[in-house]
Amino acid sequence: MRGLSVFVTGHTGFKGAWLTLLLSRLGARVSGYALAPATVPSLFGLAGIEDTMVSHTVGDIRDACSLRTAMRAARPELVLHLAAQPLVRASYRDPLGTWSTNVIGTANVLDAIRDCETVRAAVVITTDKCYENKEWPWGYRETDALGGHDPYSASKAATELVAASYRHSFLDSAGVLLATARAGNVIGGGDWSADRLIPDAARAAAAGATLSIRRPDATRPWQHVLEALYGYLLLASRLLAGERAFATAFNFGPASTDNVSVGTVLGGLQQHWPELRWAHHPEPGAPHEAGLLMLDCARASQMLAWRPRWPLEQALARTAEWYRRVQREPGLARAMCEQQIQAYCA
Repeated sequence: MRGLSVFVTGHTGFKGAWLTLLLSRLGARVSGYALAPATVPSLFGLAGIEDTMVSHTVGDIRDACSLRTAMRAARPELVLHLAAQPLVRASYRDPLGTWSTNVIGTANVLDAIRDCETVRAAVVITTDKCYENKEWPWGYRETDALGGHDPYSASKAATELVAASYRHSFLDSAGVLLATARAGNVIGGGDWSADRLIPDAARAAAAGATLSIRRPDATRPWQHVLEALYGYLLLASRLLAGERAFATAFNFGPASTDNVSVGTVLGGLQQHWPELRWAHHPEPGAPHEAGLLMLDCARASQMLAWRPRWPLEQALARTAEWYRRVQREPGLARAMCEQQIQAYCA
């Protein structure tokens, strides 16, 4: 990545901010395009992510003209597309906004790539929720059916179709290699999104309140954010090397032993976060959310030699450490991220 010009959409979000900091530490020249941070505080602001970048453009991926102008100005070789409406419950409140951002917004990004002669490779980040979830007790493979009950999940399945269409119709013939990446539930310091387990836990702990949990039995593939980002960059490196076999979809998830319930995650967090208290409060009539989801990551393991480095216990310890220290001293946000990146890479 050293010296590489990289264009990141969604760099002001939780995962995008970690990615931008990681790329900058690897020596990449990062330009970003995203909405202003959606939360206060935000990792982007606390960690001073803008200071690490070549350029930072505030814009909506649904604004095709603004997006195209920003990408052309950045002249990237690699595009990493993370910008999205990423929340299941928010998608019930605003389904049209979710569909337009995740589907039309992605089409705008891919069309801008068509119009940017410097781009050689791109990775579109979708989600593990893009599969037609039958809640079976084994992992979904990249060849399994796409689908989605809620607007968020369905829009991400549609994003996969948009990416495949652009790959076959335009980008392959232009010599641009495009892949999609489907990660599990990522955790780590610096996420303050609404209706997410770890951010809700952080807010409750900071306020001395008891966290209310709807479904402690819901099971997800939990992993530290750096695990997914490591996978994205491994994949991008193979695309940049011109290896066409990698221009496809890849799952990035934890070991099967780390596919555990919400209650188990909270129990693990409490070992490192004694201020955290929680209680089960069912919500009758709440919107549908999947109870079980698993990923099969054999393709990433075999083709990329990617595998999780931090087991869930370590991911929970790192996450709790980040929030507890930064809640006491917000100025430590950048240093905590850099320390954990260094530990992960070591």
